[in-house]
Amino acid sequence: MIEHTGSGDPARTLALLWRTQERVSRKGKPDLSVDRIVRAGIALADADGLKALSMRRVAEALGVGTMSLYTYVPGKGELVDVMVDTVQAATGRTAAGGWREHLVYVARENLALYRRHPWLLQVAPSRTVLGPQVAAKYDFELRGLDGVGLSDVEMDSVLNLVLGHVQNSARGLTAAAVTEQETGLTDQQWWDAAAPVLMTVFDPARYPVAARVGGAVGQAHHSAYSPEHSFEFGLEVILDGVGRLIGSRSA
Repeated sequence: MIEHTGSGDPARTLALLWRTQERVSRKGKPDLSVDRIVRAGIALADADGLKALSMRRVAEALGVGTMSLYTYVPGKGELVDVMVDTVQAATGRTAAGGWREHLVYVARENLALYRRHPWLLQVAPSRTVLGPQVAAKYDFELRGLDGVGLSDVEMDSVLNLVLGHVQNSARGLTAAAVTEQETGLTDQQWWDAAAPVLMTVFDPARYPVAARVGGAVGQAHHSAYSPEHSFEFGLEVILDGVGRLIGSRSA
């Protein structure tokens, strides 16, 4: 299931994100607020994914009627946007040295964010919805690239390249964890079970390069694929390329 950012009413979404029209509960009514509703939505999504998220489920978690939520949040689309913005606050904002160290820090913080909230991978960034936490995170992540010789557009492109790699790596890590949970087998156990059958149908002489490389990978990772290795290797290659780009600007 995929949700899209910016699918709700733009004016209402921005008012929610920046809390320009915060409602106050009437006397005698449950103490509702946008923050409470958003926290309940995040808890539901963390536990069961976005498929479990609905205004009804959020209302049940808060012990209120579904219609009472609409006084604060117009609908699910706006709720998802505020949830996405809210969890961005959990990423670190610590200075990490030069531009390379900074991007490594940013990559690891974003990977940790996806691991804490896997449902973020079910949100397609169709539109950039600029809330206060997204703005603060974006500003911090760009600061480590400021003044190194890149243009403003290049700074944004480099950051998006790194974040795209992180997102792809997070998908691999999440898929591996879900597969292990659902099958009850680790990757090593699966390949141990498959190996006897594979040896009867796979001819190394017919596929010599695949046999050699696949064997080396299996020996190194005890699996045909390691999302952890792919994250580290890909990040280093990307940063090497960024380094060459920065070097060419300096020259």
